[in-house]
Amino acid sequence: MTETAFIVIGVVVVIAIVIAVIAATTQRRTARLHRTFGPEYDRTVASTGDRRSAEKDLAGRVARRDKLTIVPLSEDARRQYATAWQQIQSDFVDAPAQSVQAADVLVARVMSDRGYPMTEFDQRAADISVDHPDVVENYRLAHATCIGTAEGGTTTEDLRRAMTQYRALFNELLSPSDGVTQPQTQAPAPPAAVYSTAGSGASATPPREAPGPPQP
Repeated sequence: MTETAFIVIGVVVVIAIVIAVIAATTQRRTARLHRTFGPEYDRTVASTGDRRSAEKDLAGRVARRDKLTIVPLSEDARRQYATAWQQIQSDFVDAPAQSVQAADVLVARVMSDRGYPMTEFDQRAADISVDHPDVVENYRLAHATCIGTAEGGTTTEDLRRAMTQYRALFNELLSPSDGVTQPQTQAPAPPAAVYSTAGSGASATPPREAPGPPQP
C-alpha cells in the first residue's frame, strides 16, 4: 500500500472519530436537557419545530439560571404566603376573576422573593422552567386565563382551572430550593366548596388535586 493510501485512510479514520465524538456529545447533551426539562423539552421542540433550535434555547435557559441566586423562603415568609393563598381561594366563590388576578400577583411576588427576575412574562416562564419544568406549562396557561379576565373572554370553569394551575407552581415555590417538603406551610388543598361554581351555570365539581412538592 502506498504512502498516499495510508494518508487517505488516516484522514478517513480521523474524520470518522470526529463524527463519532460529535454524535456522542450531542446525544449526551440531548439526554441531559431531557432529564432537566422533561415535558418542557418536548413542548419546546414541538413549538420550535427544530430539535437543534430547541436545545439551544433550553441550554440558554440553563446558562441564564446558573447566573441567578435563587434562595429559599424563610419560615415566616412561607406561612404568610400560605395564609395569603388561603384568603385568595376563599374569595374565589364571590369574585373568581379577581381571585385569579390576585393569584397571578401572589405567584409573581413569591418568584421575586426567591430571586427570579421580574422581566416580561415569557422570560419569567423560561427562568422558572429550569427549576420547575413539570409545572411551568400550568403557569403559562393560568397566566393566559388571567389576561383573558381583562378581556371578558373567560368562563368560571376557566378560572377554576387557572386557580388549580397557579397552585401547582405556588406549592413548589413555597418549598425550599432543595425540594424538602414543608407540609405545614404548603398551600392547603381547597375544600370542595371553595371552587364551587354553583349559581353561575357551570359545573360545581371541585378541581383535580394539583401536585404539591415531592415527598422526601
